[in-house]
Amino acid sequence: MAGRTNLVNLDAMIAREDFAASAAETSDVGSVSSISVRDFTAGGLIGPALRKPDFQRETNHWSPEQIVSLLQCFVNNDLIPSVILWKSSSYLFVIDGGHRLSVLRAWVQDDYGDGHISQQYFGYEISGEQKKTAVKTRAIVNQSVGPWKHFESAIADASITSTERAKVTSVVARALPIQWVHGNADKAENSFFMINTKGTPLDDLEESLLKSRRKAASIAARAIIRAGKGHRYWSKFDQTTAENIEKLAQRLHGVLFDPELKRPIKTLDLPLGGPKGVRTALSILIDLLMYVERGQAKVTPKLDIGEDDLDGSVTVNLLQRAVRLANRISGDDKGSLGLHPAVYFYGPTGRHSGPMFMGTVSLLAKKLANNDDAFFKKFSCVRSKLESLLVDNKDLIATLLQKNISSRRVAIYADLLDQLVSDLGDNKAISDEDLVRICGLEGKILVGKVAMSSKDFSDDTKSEVFISNALKSAMKCSICGGYLDPEKSISYDHVTRKQDGGFGVSENCALSHPYCNQSVKN
Repeated sequence: MAGRTNLVNLDAMIAREDFAASAAETSDVGSVSSISVRDFTAGGLIGPALRKPDFQRETNHWSPEQIVSLLQCFVNNDLIPSVILWKSSSYLFVIDGGHRLSVLRAWVQDDYGDGHISQQYFGYEISGEQKKTAVKTRAIVNQSVGPWKHFESAIADASITSTERAKVTSVVARALPIQWVHGNADKAENSFFMINTKGTPLDDLEESLLKSRRKAASIAARAIIRAGKGHRYWSKFDQTTAENIEKLAQRLHGVLFDPELKRPIKTLDLPLGGPKGVRTALSILIDLLMYVERGQAKVTPKLDIGEDDLDGSVTVNLLQRAVRLANRISGDDKGSLGLHPAVYFYGPTGRHSGPMFMGTVSLLAKKLANNDDAFFKKFSCVRSKLESLLVDNKDLIATLLQKNISSRRVAIYADLLDQLVSDLGDNKAISDEDLVRICGLEGKILVGKVAMSSKDFSDDTKSEVFISNALKSAMKCSICGGYLDPEKSISYDHVTRKQDGGFGVSENCALSHPYCNQSVKN
């Protein structure tokens, strides 16, 4: 299957609706036996009535090639499986076939994630990655199948041959068969999960998100991933609560995922949470929110454990705590450590490391929950040495993480940072053997690079060289000597304090981390 960064976002093609909000209790079955491409044109009847239930996965799991394959099957009259619908008193809910129907509407509307429908749905904030994939998809569709406009205009074209007219008529008249689910909303939801354990099944994260969709962490993650745009999973809450969720989600999205990550890397202004690819980013967000929710508990809670959030208050509280944690990591708040992403969250080739990011998050979340002010003071005292170690040993640390099983890597990196701060605070020298030992391994670890057969520089190589050279001349805090991230987190420090007679002139101004300026210096 295509990489997660090469998937087409068609989530705007069929709107979502909550069963409960649609007077969903009905046992009637629709009498319509098929749905055609004409239903997605102006004046179509079935298309506007379609809805995805709120437990349906996002329609962003197909590659451009899969979309072209479906359309080729459609125009060539090849077999396409039935779609499965359930009729409520208000809408026709798509239980299975959301991607197939979304592809047909995308073709008709020429909207593969960047058109007017998608723009409106996502609040006119569409990532460059999504736009790039949409442009690629449109080009392949137009070349391999042809745009819908071609078939539409050909109907009235008297000059086409009888063979061409037969094909055009077949495409315009073709319909997908409909199977109807009998019963109430519970039966429809059960049908969905039974269907999606076969064919292309839900992965663990998708299934957990869908089944826990009314819990605070799921609502918060959905809100953050789209910066409060797209489908409003929180729409049942009162307006003030919904607006708070959107505001907090937008703020967190900006802290974690702006600016958009591009490769090869040509700037040290890197997003803390890595790329905006929905699946990868959702995994990061769920983990982050679980660490926030854990608080002082020793065990991180599960996403699907706990009560549903009935009024939105739990979601708002969780987002507020997540903002506080994010502000401690980065930003201009006085408690911000201003951690430089290239130092703490990115590996040697400039690729974002989930274990490094989440390890840092889990450690800081634990220290904050325990009100461990002593840790943060010690951290700032040893920060310069710590960051030199992290930068100089990026290859070794990446190798050590890789040699541990994936489920242990976050904890390993958190323990590594914690132990390094403690050892450096005690003026201990740190060797390679110490790094290996702290990461739970033994012996000598060999670090090497994969042999390359190409004479051209890869994006990884370009990114590695850029980051390595850029960090050599990067700005550093005048107080602790650690790396500054001036685009996200910087404070202007009076070298001679105002209360001691210092003036606001350039000669008396030094750059520092907010935490160093407000807490360490004072």
